[in-house]
Amino acid sequence: MPVPGQRGPLSGLVVVDLSRAVAGPHAAMMLGDLGARVIKVELPGAGDDARGWGPPFVSEGGATAESTYFLSANRNKESIALDLKDPDDLSLLWAMVDRADVVVENFRTGVLDRLGLGFAALHRRNPRLVVLSITGFGHDGPEGGRAGYDQIAQGEAGLMSITGSAPSDPQKSGTPIADILAGMYGAYGVMSALFEREGTGEGRLVRTSLLAAVVGAHGYQGTRWTVGEELGRAQGNHHPSLCPYGLFPTADGFVQIAIGSERLWHNFCEGLGLDPAAPGMATNADRVRNHQQVIALVGAAFAERGTDELLGELDRLGIPAGRIRSIADVYAWEQTRSQGLVVDVSHQTLGTISIPGPPLRFFDLAGAEQTRRAHRAPPVLNADESEIRAWALSPPGRVRSAPSSASERKP
Repeated sequence: MPVPGQRGPLSGLVVVDLSRAVAGPHAAMMLGDLGARVIKVELPGAGDDARGWGPPFVSEGGATAESTYFLSANRNKESIALDLKDPDDLSLLWAMVDRADVVVENFRTGVLDRLGLGFAALHRRNPRLVVLSITGFGHDGPEGGRAGYDQIAQGEAGLMSITGSAPSDPQKSGTPIADILAGMYGAYGVMSALFEREGTGEGRLVRTSLLAAVVGAHGYQGTRWTVGEELGRAQGNHHPSLCPYGLFPTADGFVQIAIGSERLWHNFCEGLGLDPAAPGMATNADRVRNHQQVIALVGAAFAERGTDELLGELDRLGIPAGRIRSIADVYAWEQTRSQGLVVDVSHQTLGTISIPGPPLRFFDLAGAEQTRRAHRAPPVLNADESEIRAWALSPPGRVRSAPSSASERKP
C-alpha cells in the first residue's frame, strides 16, 4: 500500500529522466513532486554533471560529499546508472521505455538520434509515450545546434539587458532562471500532452528551450518593444511603467513599495504628508515621466525612519510593501514554512536534511488539504539499480501494478 501522504495527482505515471544539469531535471522533479515515479538515468561513475558542481559539497560520517546544486533539482527521484552505448544497458533502457509514460531529455540536437533513441524510434516502441526535449536555443533554425547554458541564454534572450543598475551594468539573475523556466514550461507541456493522450491514446513530442523560456517570460517588456517600439533597458530597482514602485533605503535597511493605483498613491501621500497632486505627480504617467523627482521625494521621506516602523505605517495605510530578506531569512520565516516550502527528507548518505519543497498545494472540495507530504531525498548515484532492473524486466502483465516510487513498497 502507498505510504500515507506520498501520493499525488500523477501517481501511477512513470517518467524516465535522461536529462542532466538543471532544466530537464527541474521538469522531471516537478512531475515527481506531483506523485509520478521518476527514474533518473545517469552516466556510470560520474552521474549527472551537477553532482560535480560546487562547492558547497556536504558529507556526513566520512561519506562521499554531495553537491548542494544537485540536491536542488532532483528530489522525488530514483537513480540508475546506464551507459547508453552499452548494448545490455541500452536494452534495459528500452524495457524502461516500454513501461514509461514520459521521457525527459536535454541532449544537444541529434545526439539521441545517433543513439537510436530519437522520438520516431521511441514512439514506434511505445505509441503512448510523451517525450519532452529541452535544448539551448531550439532544435532547428539557423542556430538550433548551439549548446545552452543558463547565463549564456539569459544574455542572448535579452534578460540581462533589462537587469542591472543601468544599461552599462548588465546583470544575470541570482538563480538559474532560464534553466528553471525551461523546466517549468517543459512540465507544463508534458501535462498538456498527457491530457491530450486521454482522448487520442497517443503521446507526442514536446519541445522547448532556454531561449523560448526566457522570451516567454518577457511579459510587458516584450510588448513594450513589439507594440510600443520602446526599448526596455536596465534601470535598477525601479519599475519602468509604475511610479513609485521599487526599493528605497531606510535609516537601517531597505523597504520596497508598489503603488499600483491612484487610490494607493493618494493613501500613501496622505499618510506621509506629501501632496498627491503636486506638479508632475498627479497621475502615474506624470510620475513615470518625472520618476527621478518622485524617487528623490519618497527617498527623503523614508531615509529618517526605521524599516520596522515604516513597514508598520505602510501596512496601516494599505500600501503593498516589504523588506529585503536574505536566503537564510526566507527559510527561517514562518510564512515560508507554513506553505510547505521547506521539507525534511532522509538522504542515504547525509541523514535527515531540509530542502526546498514543492510550490503547489492541493485541496478537496471540502477544503481539506490533499498535498503530498512525504518526499524522497535526491538519490545517490545508482541507488535504485536493483529495484529498477527488477521492475523493468518484470512480466508485462505486472507493469501497471508497479508502485509510483520505490519507497511505496511495504509488506
